[in-house]
Amino acid sequence: MPPPTLQDALLHWFAQNGRDLPWRRTYLPYHIWVSEIMLQQTQMDRVVVYFNRWLDRFPEIASLAKAQEQEVLLLWEGLGYYSRAKNLLKTAELLCRRHGGALPEDHAALLQLPGIGRYTAGAIMSLAFNQSHPIVDANVERLFARLFNLAAPVKEKRTHALIWQKADELIPLGKARFFNQALMELGALICLPRSPRCEACPVRNHCEAFAQGVVNERPVAGKAREIIPITMVSGVLRHQGKIYIQKRLADDVWPNLWEFPGGRIKEGETPEQALVREYGEETGFAIKDLKKIATIRHSFTRYRVTLHCYHCRLRGSATEPVLNAAQEYRWADPNELENFAFPAPHRRLIHRLAGEL
Repeated sequence: MPPPTLQDALLHWFAQNGRDLPWRRTYLPYHIWVSEIMLQQTQMDRVVVYFNRWLDRFPEIASLAKAQEQEVLLLWEGLGYYSRAKNLLKTAELLCRRHGGALPEDHAALLQLPGIGRYTAGAIMSLAFNQSHPIVDANVERLFARLFNLAAPVKEKRTHALIWQKADELIPLGKARFFNQALMELGALICLPRSPRCEACPVRNHCEAFAQGVVNERPVAGKAREIIPITMVSGVLRHQGKIYIQKRLADDVWPNLWEFPGGRIKEGETPEQALVREYGEETGFAIKDLKKIATIRHSFTRYRVTLHCYHCRLRGSATEPVLNAAQEYRWADPNELENFAFPAPHRRLIHRLAGEL
C-alpha cells in the first residue's frame, strides 16, 4: 500500500485530533464569521469564552443588527482591537438590509463587507460553505515554511504569494472545510513556533525542512517590529460618592470607549504634574489630593504602556466639565462602571478599585 498523500494524512489526523470548538459543532456561516473575527489577535481559549457569551446575547445576525454600539463594545471588552466589534455590527446591519439577514455564499460579495478581508472571506467560504478557497494564518505560514523549506521570511511579498498559492493548490476537492482546519490545527498543536513536535507530526515524511534537518531554522525571521514604550497617567476623580468618566471621541484611540481622564507624561513632568495638566486640558477641572492607586502595564501590538493611576478630587465646586477630548461624560455610581465599555487598562484599574469603591 502506498504511503498516504499529504492531504489524506492531514485529514485523518484532524478527524482524530481536532479540538471540540463550539463553531465546529454547527459550521453555520454566522458562527464561523464571528469566531474568525474574534480569533484575530486573540488566543483560542479566550475566544471560546467570548464566543459563547456573544451567542447567548446575539444568537443570530438579526439580533446583532438591532444592538446598540455600546452594548456590542461592552460584550467585546477585553478582546481589544475594537474596530472588529464595530465592523461586526456594521456588517450585520448591511446583511439585514441587503442580503436577507444572511452571509452571502459569494467570495467577492463577502469582500465588500466591513471588516472582511481575504482571509476571513476564505474562512467563511471554506468552513461554512465548504467551497475551495484557501485561508492562510500565522499557523499555516509557519507550517508551509517548514513543509516546503522556504528560505525567505514568510511576510516577504513573493513568499507570501507562494504560500497562498500552495494553500489553494493543495485543497482536496469537496474537502475544503476539514482540510483548511487541519492545516491551522496542525500549526497550532504540533508545528509550534518553538520546540515543534515533529515526532507526532502526521506529515513529517512530506516535510522538506525535517528532511534537511532545519526545522528550527524555519520560518526565517523577518525584520523585528519596533516596540514603542509609552508612559501615561490616569485619574479616578471622585465627588459626592460619584466617579467621573468620559466617552472618547469617535476618531480617537479607543474610539467610543469610556475612560478615566489622563494622557501621556511629557518629558520633565512627574506623573502627578501630568495628571493635573491633562485634567485641566481635557475637562477644565482643577484637581487636588492625588493619591497613587497602582501602576498598570499593558501591551498592544507595537506598544508597551505603563499607566500610573491615581485617586483625585475636585478643587472647587464646579462639576460641569468642558469636553475638549471627549464626546460625553457621566458622574457614575461605582456600581455602574460594569455597564460601560472601557479599554483594557482602565478595566483592570476598575478591578483594582473594586474592594475600596
